[in-house]
Amino acid sequence: MKEISFSQDDRTPREVPDTGESALFLERLHRTLARWNGRRLRPDHPTRRWREDLEEDLRMRTLEGEWLEAERAAVAALVREVPRRPADFVRWFDALRHGGPGQGDPLFDWIAERATLDEVRWFMRQELAGEAGFDDLVALTQLKMPPRSKLELARNYWDEMGRGNPEATHGGLLDRLGEALDVESDGLRAVWEALALSNLLLGLAANRRYAWHAVGALGVVELTAPDRAERVDRGLKRLGVGGKERIYFALHATLDREHSACWNTEVLAPLVEEDPDRAPFLAEGAYLRLRAGARCYRRYRSELGVPR
Repeated sequence: MKEISFSQDDRTPREVPDTGESALFLERLHRTLARWNGRRLRPDHPTRRWREDLEEDLRMRTLEGEWLEAERAAVAALVREVPRRPADFVRWFDALRHGGPGQGDPLFDWIAERATLDEVRWFMRQELAGEAGFDDLVALTQLKMPPRSKLELARNYWDEMGRGNPEATHGGLLDRLGEALDVESDGLRAVWEALALSNLLLGLAANRRYAWHAVGALGVVELTAPDRAERVDRGLKRLGVGGKERIYFALHATLDREHSACWNTEVLAPLVEEDPDRAPFLAEGAYLRLRAGARCYRRYRSELGVPR
């Protein structure tokens, strides 16, 4: 690993490591990226520091890019022979629901059947810290997409926004659950793997060179979320959390199945039909997201003492 140094405020690594990153480096990397992502996306006003901010952004974008390329290299062999005919690609993609990294992880049966309320609170703290905001990710990803795919992304975004009802936005529902469980969204108390998941999705969606990767990553979220959401909802119900408070997971256990079917027919298939060379990038994005999720589940099981 190359030696790295951080700026005085501990935000910007000056050099990027080789792919064999240590746990300490990854811890510092993802806390640094998470803080920067907060600034990058936050609405702000002009200041006299705009040149310094641009220099900071260049350093951080370089660091982000090196990390994303290392992540891509780790999954490259898995997508080398991905199908390039639309129907075959969708079948391949759909099979990730059961065969992809992290699927069927015992963490979620354990949450459904055995976790205590304090253990669920710990889990939810990680989920809140790693939440990148699916609505914002879709909004960033849809820029200049082909019309048919863009329309489906728009429908998905509208659902995320509660179809215009401020009380039903998905982000608001998740925040309401956090309040009911007395869990704050605190990145300082989250493990780095949860922050890495958020950093990955934002990195793909915010950089247009990874546009197809972002589509694949978001599509696989819709594909695989319902099974996990159903188990978390069961665990919350078992622990006495009311239906109004746990509606976020109850909703995603059903609605995301519809989203996934539409994503397959209206986004993935048309994109591959228009240009088969997009298939490996869509597949890479899916694997990157699944791999990041699996990394979280392993860490969560370790922290919570969940038997394999």
